[in-house]
Amino acid sequence: MAQVPQTLFDALAVRTWCGLALETLGRAREEIDAINVYPVADGDTGTNLYLTVESAVAAVEAVFAGHAAGSGPGGPTFADAARAMAHGALIGARGNSGTILAQLLRGMAQVLADDEAAHADGQGLRLALRHAADSARRAVAHPVEGTVLTVASAAADAADGAEGDCGKVARAAYEGARTALAATPGQLPVLRRAGVVDAGGRGLVAVLGALVETFTGETPRAVAAGAVSVPGARASGGVVAEEPVGLPLGPGPAQGECADSTAAAHQDGPAFEVIYLLEAEDAAVARLRERLDALGDSLVVVGGEGLWNVHVHVDDAGAAVEAGIEAGRPYRIRITHFGAGDVHTTGAERPPREPAQRAVVAVVPGEGLAGLYAEAGATTVLARPGEPPASGELVQAVRRAHAREVVLLPNDAELRHTAAAAAEQARTEGIRVALIPTRSAVQGIAALAVHEPERRFDEDVVSMTSAAGATRYAEVTVAERQSWTMAGICQAGDVLGLIDGDVAVIGRDIATIAGTVLDRMLAAGGEMVTLVLGDDAPEAIAEHLESRVREGYLAVDTVVYRGGRQGALLLIGVE
Repeated sequence: MAQVPQTLFDALAVRTWCGLALETLGRAREEIDAINVYPVADGDTGTNLYLTVESAVAAVEAVFAGHAAGSGPGGPTFADAARAMAHGALIGARGNSGTILAQLLRGMAQVLADDEAAHADGQGLRLALRHAADSARRAVAHPVEGTVLTVASAAADAADGAEGDCGKVARAAYEGARTALAATPGQLPVLRRAGVVDAGGRGLVAVLGALVETFTGETPRAVAAGAVSVPGARASGGVVAEEPVGLPLGPGPAQGECADSTAAAHQDGPAFEVIYLLEAEDAAVARLRERLDALGDSLVVVGGEGLWNVHVHVDDAGAAVEAGIEAGRPYRIRITHFGAGDVHTTGAERPPREPAQRAVVAVVPGEGLAGLYAEAGATTVLARPGEPPASGELVQAVRRAHAREVVLLPNDAELRHTAAAAAEQARTEGIRVALIPTRSAVQGIAALAVHEPERRFDEDVVSMTSAAGATRYAEVTVAERQSWTMAGICQAGDVLGLIDGDVAVIGRDIATIAGTVLDRMLAAGGEMVTLVLGDDAPEAIAEHLESRVREGYLAVDTVVYRGGRQGALLLIGVE
């Protein structure tokens, strides 16, 4: 529970600030989503900021809970709490603005936790805000003025001129951010035409407002999402300002000299948003920045000390993931297909986009499959081994798909109830959702292959369900422990062949087990074999199985995909 006011910036103040920021963003989420027109009008900035701070809150609460469960005196140190906040935001960052907010929090934590002091004063907060703004700007490949970066810099500038305790510095930063936010339409034409301020900047103002409340106990005056009257501006999605920011929207401050401020986004922008966490060395990340910058735009790479959060908009999602694999170990990969109706804006005179008619949302077990599904037009949720997505993640993916009708493919029997809960929640938000109970990614591939968005929704769902149901699925994996199975007792390290979810074969040789599984599946007939290779699968396994099919089964085709770190050595589908 938030405790205000806090007189010092210490561990408890970090906890209070995070909690208040989450509450504030929760109240403002829909408003911020509605004014999201830059760099892509996909209506999710408020939600992304909320999820980013929610992850920071969870990390801070975990640190406090850990100390409460121990026998030692007192709670976590100021440095522990600040680092937890930064780490939580980093691993949970969503979208362009969420990734930048994560770097802002990390930049603050680097200053606040630097000397292991018990607390920080007003001077420490000023230094933290300045370092945060500067580090966030460095994290963006091509900074653009009129965005959250501008608002962060203005907050730091205002804090630099403030004297006194943390409350006075926080209030100065908040007021400086509000003023800069009001000027954003004068810096980005797309904001001016839409009659709104920058959505990411609006979110940052909310977070700084929570900082003011933390140290003063007072809730700052409300900030309007829409600005005061803007000549020639169209209405912005029915958003009614609670209170005008108080500054006329004239031409605003002069455009900054940031690189590529007009080319950072465009009407015919990239088709995919790719986000992943990355374990990599600094030198590898520097090379990754160059490669991703050549592939797309809206590139933001934040983090350090071996852990990074990568965000980029590209046309080739697979290439963006492959670049991460070359740099280190990417995981928690999220790929979103913007769709033809998205607005990558600098000068396009278009309001926030209308929802697409139909989309597919799929849970996938590996990076390679995530790229394959995304290139086929699906919005993906990556399920790492031992890390199944929660229903909230699936709901968020449905929202990101931004469609009136959504086909949901869980691709795992264990996710059926989770997916059903997500579908039910999405339906309460007015989205028509059909859940196809796919039990494997290969069934999802079959369903996606016959997906035709031009058909009537019911017809499309029936066709996709039929294709998935006609696909038998299998996997080859390695046992982690001794256990009883349908095929007998297996030992840790044994190779297991599972058909339709049950262990059918146990052995020691991967090629032999895979061949046996494939023969058993094709004994019942089939026209197409799909092989999805995991990173740990032997190099020659695909050629071995293709030869087996070619020589032993007439008129059966084989297609091979690379699944990445998918858990299983091999996924097999026969349809």
